[in-house]
Amino acid sequence: MGNIITDLKQVFKRGNIVTRLVFINAGVFVVTSLLSVFLVLFNRSASPMLLFVELPASVSGFLHQPWSLITYMFIHADVLHILFNMLWLYWFGTMSLYFFTGKHLRGVYVFGGICGGLLYILSYNIFPYFSQAAVYSSHIAGASASVLAIVTATAYREPNYPVRLLLVGVVRLKYLALFAVLADLLLLTSDNAGGHISHLGGALAGLWFAASLSKGTDITAWINVISDGVVSLFDRKSWRRKPKMKVHYGNGRTMREKDYDYNARKKAQADEIDRILDKLKKSGYGSLTTEEKKSLFDSSKR
Repeated sequence: MGNIITDLKQVFKRGNIVTRLVFINAGVFVVTSLLSVFLVLFNRSASPMLLFVELPASVSGFLHQPWSLITYMFIHADVLHILFNMLWLYWFGTMSLYFFTGKHLRGVYVFGGICGGLLYILSYNIFPYFSQAAVYSSHIAGASASVLAIVTATAYREPNYPVRLLLVGVVRLKYLALFAVLADLLLLTSDNAGGHISHLGGALAGLWFAASLSKGTDITAWINVISDGVVSLFDRKSWRRKPKMKVHYGNGRTMREKDYDYNARKKAQADEIDRILDKLKKSGYGSLTTEEKKSLFDSSKR
């Protein structure tokens, strides 16, 4: 058992942001499911525990548990719910890393979930279709809004990227994203209206992010600043006192030569990535060679 846990830790540490998000969602699901089974054995319901981390539709309920705007996007109701969400996250998250950095994807995941949750609360408190009874009894959970934000952001960045679907064949990404958005629009008055509203909020967030980034503005930067701060709290290395800086006296010419070589190598790598991105923008992803795709993918993980 110890070896399994060690292996999982290593996979998590070495994995990219997609792998880590899948691990976090799966881990939360396993923990909540085990707690639910444990409570049932004592004839207790797990509903109060889950409602504590799901996002309520009522404004007063949200004000009593504001953390739910974040926690709800990591909570899933059952195996099929998390299975489909994680498959979409893995497929489209991996795809997005060809065009965005790992931090961009992390930011879009959280930003999409936040925008989806806020649109859900806003809609349930504005439209008469959702009665007061529905507002006070409704909650949502799941990563769907976050995943759809990743899908639409990638579709905006590379609309003609080919996606192979089982029994359908190759479909351009823009049509797949459009189909998902239209499906949610048509299901706005279904039993899962809150979920579909949050999906639309996530889709809008993804488009907003990609459009802003194309103009040079990263609207998710603040999310990554906060996320990095939270992660550092759990990093044992950050707890250690930093050693005093040591001053080394050496041959100044040798050090300048090392700096020159390093800067030249970094500039060459940056020029190569810029060239690949220009080719990608002009001719599409299919025009890239295997080496160019690998270089772009390796760059996205830095």
